[in-house]
Amino acid sequence: MQRLSRYAVATLRTGALVGFTSLVAVSGASAASPDSNAGPAYGPELQGFDYPYPVNRFDFTSQRTPLHMAYLDVQPSQPNGRTVVLLHGKNFCAATWRETIDTLSGAGYRVIAPDQIGFCKSSKPAQYQYSFQQLANNTHALLASLGIKTATVVGHSTGGMLAARYALMYPDETQQLVLVNPIGLEDWKALGVPSKTVDEWFDRELRTSAPGIRRYEQATYYAGQWSERYEPWVQMLAGMYRGPGKRIVAWNSALLYDMIYTQPVVYELGQIRVPTLLMIGDKDTTAIGKDFSPPEVQARVGHYAELAQTTHARIPGSTLVEFPDLGHAPQMQDPAAFHKALLAGLATLH
Repeated sequence: MQRLSRYAVATLRTGALVGFTSLVAVSGASAASPDSNAGPAYGPELQGFDYPYPVNRFDFTSQRTPLHMAYLDVQPSQPNGRTVVLLHGKNFCAATWRETIDTLSGAGYRVIAPDQIGFCKSSKPAQYQYSFQQLANNTHALLASLGIKTATVVGHSTGGMLAARYALMYPDETQQLVLVNPIGLEDWKALGVPSKTVDEWFDRELRTSAPGIRRYEQATYYAGQWSERYEPWVQMLAGMYRGPGKRIVAWNSALLYDMIYTQPVVYELGQIRVPTLLMIGDKDTTAIGKDFSPPEVQARVGHYAELAQTTHARIPGSTLVEFPDLGHAPQMQDPAAFHKALLAGLATLH
């Protein structure tokens, strides 16, 4: 179990979001300008970046390789008998679910939040056949090791693609599926987004920097808005690219982008047979490869107000909650509105 910093312990005691935004300063980041890439350097498994809860480790073998998954297991003080599994997105980690974990555990849910293989504090193998089926299998093995037989699975962004795959593979063990601005709701390749080789993705990822992350997240995740509350997550990502494991991080990221681009879930949405809640920030414009696509392709991808409706129609019996003014990360942009809707949606399952 990872030792918590004094700051992380204080965060656990107070639950103060304002305090958590000082994590960058605590970790050694300078008060850099928005155009500066100055900041902390972290290890390839986010060594040096503290999570707001104790970090556990699940050791297992996959594809003939010993691996480990980092995960959070937060127990409620007054259990309601249900477990929620939180699956992070491509540029996120288990730690970015902090406010959601606080809310759910406060409402009686046991919360499991893993870092998937290739991400954050988990293993980053040099050779691994990434697929959503494999990541779902890894997650299922983690839950089995904890004795969890059924759970509500919540996935955001790329985690939404994974959550949908998990529900398709393990319908009897998925009590409820919650998709928060999932990607993969359209086939970018079929819509004209050019393909990139893994080597090309790798070269692109080596150029990752804090200013680039910040610009992208402001435009896409937060619908043009910015708050210092978001800065720790910029530094969380950028720090791995400043550290000694930069090339390891970039290579795994390249493999993951190839997985995302080539494995859209849109064609199987109609096969989902578990109670499903869609939570969509309508101002989201996420589409993998959009930035290097021709203008005519850029114009036809990433329209989440439309994707919300088509996805709702495709998934039998699904419930749709829209946030008209929010972007790709509604749980972070407007936590109060998001968590109110989430708790109400979870309560519909009896």
